[in-house]
Amino acid sequence: MKSDYPIVENIKCENLGSESIIIFCTTPDQKTAQKIAQNLVENHLAACCNILNEVKSVFNWQGKVQTENECLMIVKSVSDKFKQIEKMIIELHPYEIPEIIATDISLGSANYLNWIKENIRF
Repeated sequence: MKSDYPIVENIKCENLGSESIIIFCTTPDQKTAQKIAQNLVENHLAACCNILNEVKSVFNWQGKVQTENECLMIVKSVSDKFKQIEKMIIELHPYEIPEIIATDISLGSANYLNWIKENIRF
């Protein structure tokens, strides 16, 4: 991916990327993850979604400890789009309570953070 931005070492993301976020979401299988990722990117709610296959999740569900193989989605977006992303995931996800958690990106490549924002429709 060639960029017109000057190469900058990792910087503190103040104005440049303070609203950039990573969202984590587990799914029961790759097909579900692919469907959600495709919809998020096509609708310009996410710049990129990574799908990691076969992560093992251990969790309490309905009073019992469960262990499941799942896929983990890593979604790159901006905080202004979180509610729309959450809504879309809930609509497309088969779980009663899907994992949808976000964290701010506090440091990152200026070029990459700009790329995230360029690929989100405001």
